[in-house]
Amino acid sequence: MLNTLKTLFGIGPKTDYAHLVNEGAIIVDVRSKGEFDSGHINGSLNIPVDQLDNNLNTLKDKSKPIILCCASGIRSASAQAILRSKGYRDVYNGGRWTRLQSKL
Repeated sequence: MLNTLKTLFGIGPKTDYAHLVNEGAIIVDVRSKGEFDSGHINGSLNIPVDQLDNNLNTLKDKSKPIILCCASGIRSASAQAILRSKGYRDVYNGGRWTRLQSKL
């Protein structure tokens, strides 16, 4: 819980998202399709958090870094917990998609 709060509020070590993307990280936007369609990071995948379990086949390589984003960081934190429970280890909560976009 404490780590989730630290991540949400940007406390702790900084993640170099641009470097992760340059190294092949996948960006997954976990907002609804309608939210995604109204604006998103170019090249990102849209898998709404409530559909993540049913779409794990899209994220077959569990060793590939995954950066999650949403509108505020809350859904992406939930998605991070889901993916970690499924064996994905290199998973990052990028928080708000607009903020993440400015870091790329």
